[in-house]
Amino acid sequence: MRFRSSIALAAVAVALSTPQAVMAASGDTATQQQLQAALQKLTEMQAQLDALKSQVDQQAATQAQAQAAAQATAAKADQALAAAEKPSKLADAMKWAADTKISGRMYFNVSNISNKYDGAKVQDQGGFQIKRFYVGIDHKFDDTFSGNVTMDIDNVANTSGKNVGKGFYVKKAFLKAKLDKALNVSLGATDMPWIPYVEGLYGYRHIEKTVTDLFGYGTSADWGVHVGGDLAGGVVSYQVSAVDGGGYRDPKFTNTVDLEGRLSLAYKGFNAAVGGYTGKLGNDTDTTTGSYRTAKRFNALLAYKDKLGGIPVTVGGEYFTAKNWKVKTTSPEDKAEGYSVFASVSPVDKWSLFGRYDWLKPNKDTAPSRKANMFNVGVQYSPAKIVDLALIYKHYNGDNGFSGGDFTDSAVYANGKQDEFGLYGQFRF
Repeated sequence: MRFRSSIALAAVAVALSTPQAVMAASGDTATQQQLQAALQKLTEMQAQLDALKSQVDQQAATQAQAQAAAQATAAKADQALAAAEKPSKLADAMKWAADTKISGRMYFNVSNISNKYDGAKVQDQGGFQIKRFYVGIDHKFDDTFSGNVTMDIDNVANTSGKNVGKGFYVKKAFLKAKLDKALNVSLGATDMPWIPYVEGLYGYRHIEKTVTDLFGYGTSADWGVHVGGDLAGGVVSYQVSAVDGGGYRDPKFTNTVDLEGRLSLAYKGFNAAVGGYTGKLGNDTDTTTGSYRTAKRFNALLAYKDKLGGIPVTVGGEYFTAKNWKVKTTSPEDKAEGYSVFASVSPVDKWSLFGRYDWLKPNKDTAPSRKANMFNVGVQYSPAKIVDLALIYKHYNGDNGFSGGDFTDSAVYANGKQDEFGLYGQFRF
């Protein structure tokens, strides 16, 4: 920059000096010509320098414009990316929501209960009761993995022992891997192989538990590893569960693992299944003393659930035998045996008739004369898919000191009877 300025000043100085003055001073025509040529040369150089400066300034202006345009383009790209990310995030949130389901189910009744022991009435009362309220959240992560959390809100009225004051439980909490139709693996607390299977065929869990569950010879869910699947196009199904043994309400670390399994067949409405259980029922822990017996149970079922002449019909029966189920460390050993038969028919849309009979011998070895039986009958109206309302009558009968199921705990009486009449129902979403 200094070089260009000096040349410009020299050129100006020369330009201010007239050729005539220079030539007059020198008095030499040749010298005058040389000076005039030099002056012409300097003028040309100044013109070149001015042109070069104009070109540099134009290039700088062009670069500045290009840089500004690039910055504007980048800003627009950032804005477009931000605008594109918003729908993408919204789409991801919508997909997550679409793969997540919230469900609920409540069992309730309004009824009157009358109890008699040894022929004398000891209770006659009634009211509204919520026996169960389940709230579940299911989520599908992808085609292989899914998960579930289900809460169990129980009625705490008339409870005793370890369940006093408790009414909120985690019934299910598991991660499931669907590796194949023939192989599903679940880790955590989920359905056990037998009781939920029978409930699905029976269809009236809101009226009563199944016989194995009602009299305390099994549980519907437990904590552990559960493996199952379908074979032969769904004709054959199976499930095996390795669990703690204390049930979903009493999770614990145990020294042994309990096993329950089921193998079932389903063909054109006909269903057949066998199952079994073996284990310590969660009693064998580091904090317990004594040697706990191994409880065993065998189950079998035959049922038909389909339409006959266009009318939905269900008829079936369940049988079980158990050993040392309620005998922990004491002797002698004991056995229990029971069965249940059930049927329902829906001759008119939204209406159905149902009935069931249960029989139980809880102490075949130690008290062979002790027994119990139960039956219920009713008519159900389903005004919507999410609601069932049933008018029912139930009767329980226990002989020789039996107490269990829905009986009030009182083994001091030789014979007990319970009658109940009322409205039972469920709603679900």
